[in-house]
Amino acid sequence: MNLDVTLLLAGDVTTAVVVGLLVGRGVFRTFPIFSSYLVWSILSDIVIQFAVARFYPAAFYNVYVVGLTIDFLFQFGVLVELSWSVLRPLRAALPRWSLFAIGTLIIAAGAVVWPLVSGPGVSSFSLAGRLQVHLQETFSVLRILFFLVLAGGSQLLSIGWRDRELQIATGLGFYSLVSLLVWMNHSAQTYGTQYHLLDQAVAVSYVCSLAYWVVSFATKEAERREFTPQMQSLLLAMAGTARSTRMALTDSASDKNRRGRE
Repeated sequence: MNLDVTLLLAGDVTTAVVVGLLVGRGVFRTFPIFSSYLVWSILSDIVIQFAVARFYPAAFYNVYVVGLTIDFLFQFGVLVELSWSVLRPLRAALPRWSLFAIGTLIIAAGAVVWPLVSGPGVSSFSLAGRLQVHLQETFSVLRILFFLVLAGGSQLLSIGWRDRELQIATGLGFYSLVSLLVWMNHSAQTYGTQYHLLDQAVAVSYVCSLAYWVVSFATKEAERREFTPQMQSLLLAMAGTARSTRMALTDSASDKNRRGRE
């Protein structure tokens, strides 16, 4: 058994342990998308990396692209879910469209990051290859930024290292940082032994993140604290401003339609 297969199996076995802890601790009720994402990662490895690659090699690429698309949708959902969970102490006071606003902000951040994740070697890829690289590294940067925001604002957000949101973000951030560093190296490097060793380093970092989640979810979660008064005021003010802007835009559109009918 070569190292690639060993790392793949180690990742799937550790992922299964994490899923077992999420279910056993009841964490899956708070993070259903994250839990489903981990289950999906196991199933996709079994179906794509083993079954399709072995028995239907001609269909591997098409199935891989479909699986990658589902994977990116899950990643987006995980970021939205984590953001919404962080706001748990204040959700009752937020408008109903706040969840949609969070998703829009993440997409906007991705649009800013998208043109930055490029390199001299990417331009030679096919359209599908360039799209794949851009999506992978854009989400890597978003996960790193998400972790930095949570860690840097932990005092204002009233979360610590025993809170599930920061634990999940830490695992994602570590794996994403290694992935981003390897991609930066790849963008200026041709294929070779060292190239593949760096890819294996990414797989090792993912297994390390899973091991961190095993330790984290095996311990009892800290009781979630309320936001600081400063943070509550800031979030409510932002929600109020966004609500006023939305109403103003709606009124403006209504006035234009009314004048158009007249």
